[in-house]
Amino acid sequence: MDSLASLKNIGPKTREWLHEVGIHTPADLDRFGAVEVYKRLKERFPEKVSLNALWGLQAAILDIHWTALPPDMKDDLRAQVEHESP
Repeated sequence: MDSLASLKNIGPKTREWLHEVGIHTPADLDRFGAVEVYKRLKERFPEKVSLNALWGLQAAILDIHWTALPPDMKDDLRAQVEHESP
């Protein structure tokens, strides 16, 4: 069984994409963090991945629905992505 299937906010297509970038378990997601995994996804699927994926990944780590992420957390995540992008 695909253990990513148990995570909130992670549907079948996202699981497929996560596997393609080397994320196979919730522990992988937790270890690399939402920002790093989002950057991998965005690099691999630039036209398909939006900031909603970043919110979903962070919310999956926290085991909450992505719409429950506080605005300040979203701002911090966005800043991390923008700061670390070339």
